[in-house]
Amino acid sequence: MNLAPLQLCLLFSSALFCIGLIGALSRSNTILVLLGIELMLNAANLNFIAFWRYGANSEPATGVMFVIFAIAVAAAEAAVGLALVITIYRHQKNIRLQDATRLKG
Repeated sequence: MNLAPLQLCLLFSSALFCIGLIGALSRSNTILVLLGIELMLNAANLNFIAFWRYGANSEPATGVMFVIFAIAVAAAEAAVGLALVITIYRHQKNIRLQDATRLKG
């Protein structure tokens, strides 16, 4: 079985995305759900780089710019998500998603 490098990158990216999706959907811990979402974002970044690198018309650093933008969005998402987790923990003393049905002002 002789796979091209693009196919290997896409295969690895899809496996990483599936692991992140399973982790995000099957966990009740909020931090583990955030980790699953980060894995899915990293799989999308790997796709950006693979299609930029092995594409027919690869402009200079186009895929890299997409990845840098996606990493910035992921960092902002992680910061907001962790701030919400800390706020929920301070009010309810747990970080389970099932118990976080409402936030008090």
